[in-house]
Amino acid sequence: MTDTSFMKTFYNGESLPLAAVPEVRLEEFLQAIINAADHGWKISAFFGEGNPAELNLYVVLTARADGLIGVMRSKCSGSFPSITPYCPQANLFEREIAEQFGVVPEGHPWFKPLRFHQSFRPGYDAWGRADRSAILPGVTDFYRVEGEEVHEVAVGPVHAGVIEPGHFRFQCHGEEVFHLEIALGYQHRGMEGALIGGPKPRTLYEMETVAGDTTVGHAWAHCMILESLTDVHLPAKAEVLRGIGLELERLANHTGDLGAIAGDTGYLPTSSYCGRIRGDFLNMSAVLCGSRFGRG
Repeated sequence: MTDTSFMKTFYNGESLPLAAVPEVRLEEFLQAIINAADHGWKISAFFGEGNPAELNLYVVLTARADGLIGVMRSKCSGSFPSITPYCPQANLFEREIAEQFGVVPEGHPWFKPLRFHQSFRPGYDAWGRADRSAILPGVTDFYRVEGEEVHEVAVGPVHAGVIEPGHFRFQCHGEEVFHLEIALGYQHRGMEGALIGGPKPRTLYEMETVAGDTTVGHAWAHCMILESLTDVHLPAKAEVLRGIGLELERLANHTGDLGAIAGDTGYLPTSSYCGRIRGDFLNMSAVLCGSRFGRG
């Protein structure tokens, strides 16, 4: 077990007031994240909120062993020490905080834009650029491996299927992949902003379209939040029906991924057969709720 004295702990599906989230000094906050990760906790969320000049930092940690969730917060101004060298899980989170608020994680080993998000701090970002609105997703300096017979494979951002857009750069030598770099940020739909002032009649339908392959997962997460905040308790039958829908979605996704792996390696019989099995799971979802992708 790790020291949880800095955190407020609770279980998934529970809620607590924002004022109940403990605020600790920045050094203790960052060290507590590192210690928790060393003891098996996972960073589920690490984000900034509020005024970039004095930014509130929040972290949500989850323990696999007993299902506990731990939350805490701190403040920083202008910069904070990067914990990515000690806790690689923090890599993408720190880059997103820097991108959104112009706050620099000092000492970050791979400091570059993540989602090409327009900065919340007008006229300034963490890379010293004055106009973020002119930055396009994927327009950046990609890492390259030089050498004889080394080649680069670029994939996306448009993909077949229901996955979200993303651009991938593979540095390869024959069939060996030396390095992969991913560029995101091609699809900003304002979902987080749309939640403010809600829920609205269309909110649940929007949650179902957050990601093409996670309709049931995102809808269920949204419902759990509302039920927790309003102290609504579901009958067991409703939980079972949700679980069946989520399991069908999971089976369809994993079967499709196994087929895609087979297709990527040129093993087409397995690719085709996994596609057929995936269709069975999607069709069963359609029987249950009228949509192959679990909507409604």
